[in-house]
Amino acid sequence: MDIEQGQASAPIPTTRRERTIVRTSSLGIVANVLLAALKAVVGVVSNSIAITLDAVNNLSDALSSVITIVGTKLAGRAPDKRHPMGYGRIEYLTAMVISVIVLYAGITSGVESVRKIISPEVPDYSAAALAVVAAGVVAKVLLGRHVQSVGKRVNADSLVASGQDALSDAVLSASTLGAAVIYLIWGLSLEAWVGTAISAFIVKAGLGMLWRTLSQILGERVSPKLAERVKGIVAEEDGVLGVYDLFLNSYGPECRVGSVHVEVADTTSAEEIDELSRRVAERVFTHTDGQVVLAAVGIYSRNTGEDVSDMRERVRRIAVAHDHVLQFHGFHVNEARRLLEFDVIIAFEAADREGEYQQIVREVEEAFPDYAVRATLDSDITD
Repeated sequence: MDIEQGQASAPIPTTRRERTIVRTSSLGIVANVLLAALKAVVGVVSNSIAITLDAVNNLSDALSSVITIVGTKLAGRAPDKRHPMGYGRIEYLTAMVISVIVLYAGITSGVESVRKIISPEVPDYSAAALAVVAAGVVAKVLLGRHVQSVGKRVNADSLVASGQDALSDAVLSASTLGAAVIYLIWGLSLEAWVGTAISAFIVKAGLGMLWRTLSQILGERVSPKLAERVKGIVAEEDGVLGVYDLFLNSYGPECRVGSVHVEVADTTSAEEIDELSRRVAERVFTHTDGQVVLAAVGIYSRNTGEDVSDMRERVRRIAVAHDHVLQFHGFHVNEARRLLEFDVIIAFEAADREGEYQQIVREVEEAFPDYAVRATLDSDITD
């Protein structure tokens, strides 16, 4: 498989990233506290449950930003003997706490809205109240776009989620404003119903945040962009004929540790392999600003003799003829031991991965009865 280096922007250094997250979150705290205070006053004065719940939502957003700052500071602690890979995963726990807070806010506001549906109260809107809500919509749109943009730039999921949440809040505040206009024109009070809708959106957002965080903790697939970039860096090293089996564990948004297999000519000496593996690890570490650490560089030996090229092609055709085979690699023939080896990646979508793998092995054994076949079933870990 040919590997080309991905066109990715250079990562932001951890210290700069931390300062950026703290600064952006601080802006979110100030903006949300001010909006919460104004909306709370307006909500109480106008007897509007929707505006009051909107204020509570702003307050929960401010608390989320506080937690983001605390989590970022803790995640930036230096590695120690107990946690040699650092504390980066605290950011995932921080996101989980934020999602629980959002869920709680949504559920409690939903309960209050239902009570208002059962026992409705007549709102009393003023021009000042509507102006505050309208200003809140504009402020949330601007804040959401800024926070989301910064979050994507520094690879901070908590900021991206906060930005998206702010944009959703803008839509909900606009709905509250719309309900007020309807009441003033037609005298139809939709306050409690709008409050219920806002609560449902808040709960949905909280569940989405919680699922994303749990998915990260469980261990997600490496992004195609990062996989392509790392493989491209490895492929540029002299002596590397192929790059396979990239495996990366996440120890936080800015720290991944794993391994990779490289294919080299079978004439490569142990000393050359040792030097190559060290260069590969150092090159990846340097070109990713220390965000990707290759703890191990495995080796595949490629036969240089022309007498096995036909065998390789025949085995490749047997393997890729199966619908769910994604990749065939690691082919090697040991003539002295009459041993034929290769790896095959079968997609998770296959109904019976093991059965398909066994079928491939049988077909190769039938095609080369004079050889012992040793095949490895690899998982579809990265693109």
